Amino acid sequence: ALARPATAGGRVVVVAVGALAPVQALLRWDAAWFAARELAERRELGFPPAVRMASVTGPPDAVADLLAAARLPEAAEVLGPVPADGEKERMLVRVPRARAAALAGALHAAAGVRTLRKAADPVRVQIDPLSLF
Repeated sequence: ALARPATAGGRVVVVAVGALAPVQALLRWDAAWFAARELAERRELGFPPAVRMASVTGPPDAVADLLAAARLPEAAEVLGPVPADGEKERMLVRVPRARAAALAGALHAAAGVRTLRKAADPVRVQIDPLSLF
């Protein structure tokens, strides 16, 4: 989109290994192929958008407190912890797409309980975060 048209001397140069899927999609001019491949890989790994995932990040005790207070849907899988910035950790909660509203509601209610108790340490909750790790 930022290059001039070819008739005006515009060129796009890709400096990458040609075997990479994004490069192949560009060379083939086949975005649909790349999107289908990406979705299949995400389904296999259980990553969004094939599933819904929530990231819960904060001090370890605060994250544990929030998840203990949450009435997670029956199909929820809790993954982690993984290190986050500084002394924080991140837990991931994965559910089938059909249970997304139940997951969001459970985490919202648990955050409300922590607020009422005036919990000292903040916890960040994100649904389908752009970065998982």
